Amino acid sequence: MHTWRHVLLVLLALPPLVAASPSAPQAVMTGVQRPLQAADAAITMDQAVRIVEQKYRARVVKAESQRDNGRTVYVLRLLDDSGKVWTVHVDAASGTVRQ
Repeated sequence: MHTWRHVLLVLLALPPLVAASPSAPQAVMTGVQRPLQAADAAITMDQAVRIVEQKYRARVVKAESQRDNGRTVYVLRLLDDSGKVWTVHVDAASGTVRQ
């Protein structure tokens, strides 16, 4: 049912495939962003996706973690049946959803 979401979450959790030597600058990943490992996260990204999909009756088509003033925020892009696309932010510590 939500196979795409599981694939997305697996891709987000993959480590960088390019190993950097101690003298080389760290490789920049393109296309895939790893989720942040945050101590302040009370809800997981998967839980945030489920909350938002139920609340807005739409599918999450992109999900990423960001830091905002020291807090982890899940940034989720949604697509509904009518084709409308929008972004919401979910605070990982409180579960608060804002558009």
